[in-house]
Amino acid sequence: MKKQSWVVYIVQCADGTLYTGCTNNLESRLLTHNQDKGAKYTRGRTPVKLKYSKKCTSRSEAQQLEYEIKQLPRKEKEELLVASNSPTP
Repeated sequence: MKKQSWVVYIVQCADGTLYTGCTNNLESRLLTHNQDKGAKYTRGRTPVKLKYSKKCTSRSEAQQLEYEIKQLPRKEKEELLVASNSPTP
């Protein structure tokens, strides 16, 4: 049995707000968000653009990271986005 990989992601909605979620199929989830069938929060705020993603080894790890990111103030989320796009030394 193949082990599923989980991803935590942050999308930026059309109104500039950020939404954090986790999934085991990122491509499908982004499509769902952009068809106004995703989370209630993103409905009516389409299109959404992927700004951050991080692979996790398990669903529980992904859910824990999702929770931690959701607790951050917006400024810290923006810093996370900038840091994740910086080249690694």
